[in-house]
Amino acid sequence: MHNSIRFVFKYITVGLIAAAVILLVWPELVNQGTERSDQGFVRTYSDAVNVAAPAVVNVYASRVFQQQVNPLFQDPLFQRFFGDIQPTPNSRRDSNLGSGVIMNPQGYILTSAHVIQGKDETQVTLNDGRQVEAEIIGIDTDTDLAVLRINLDKLPVINAGDSNRLNVGDVVLAIGYPYDFGQTVTQGIVSAKGRKRMGITTFEDFIQTDADINPGNSGGALITATGELVGINTAIYSTTGGSQGIGLATPVNLALNVMQQIIEHGYVVRGWLGIEAQILPPDIIRETALENGGVLVAGVLKGGPADLAGMVPGDIILKLADQPVSNPQQAIELISNLKPGTQLDILIRRGWEQISVQAQVATRPIYGQ
Repeated sequence: MHNSIRFVFKYITVGLIAAAVILLVWPELVNQGTERSDQGFVRTYSDAVNVAAPAVVNVYASRVFQQQVNPLFQDPLFQRFFGDIQPTPNSRRDSNLGSGVIMNPQGYILTSAHVIQGKDETQVTLNDGRQVEAEIIGIDTDTDLAVLRINLDKLPVINAGDSNRLNVGDVVLAIGYPYDFGQTVTQGIVSAKGRKRMGITTFEDFIQTDADINPGNSGGALITATGELVGINTAIYSTTGGSQGIGLATPVNLALNVMQQIIEHGYVVRGWLGIEAQILPPDIIRETALENGGVLVAGVLKGGPADLAGMVPGDIILKLADQPVSNPQQAIELISNLKPGTQLDILIRRGWEQISVQAQVATRPIYGQ
């Protein structure tokens, strides 16, 4: 018995000594990128910020307007009495402040479309103080995303994570340039995922967070506690214009797909049928006894894919490619994800009759550019 006790005590002692050596020599193996207090609470996210912050930039977009000269100066009667006076036109500069994220060493930057749309000059300032004019590669108003490019050496690049692996309650940090204060970091959690029908963009799948997002944060980074990019800050829900704990970010998986298509084509290629879809009114649902609902076709563009397939206003779409549809957002997303040229089987209800039609998906027109 005594020999067994001595044996166990010996190896426990050796294990404790080995653990102490590891803690002294390699403390980072235990910290895992965050510092914890004696009670186990995280005291700092500085490692995550140090990894991601250098790749978050300030975006300044502007446009100069020449104000019209008063037409009175061109009036012949006025010139007869006062001479040919030609006043110098006044100019006015309209500007936006926002943020962006450097995605790769080639200098491609993701930002929000509303930050740069309608502007003719875009300046980017890096966290290290370097400033350069940026080239606008493309804008996608349907997701409120845009791609810029800068030409500089030794660019800091952010690490892209996987937004599909985010969970409600995960700690996230928002990095951007609110109110032209300089780079600012705020902390919160993922409040919700998959927020849709917010009326902000056409294609919505927002991450909701209570990390403070203020004007100027648009286009900035939403990162995890380990410094991985999981979202592009897009908007705030506010009645005052300031943060009220409801911020929205576009998932990085969606943003990366948009960026890749803009780089390759200059725009995002999406499928299109040429219909105006609306929610099915409750009285029609009751009268037709459609338990699974459907989508009402309120309008059909003449010469569009739906028109050529024989669809008419008043049709009710029940299925697209054998997939039941119950709301316009779902139908638009399903159609948009199809490659142009695809033959799409559509099940519709017209009056009391169900009809199957086939439409050839076209390329969705580019709006707002």
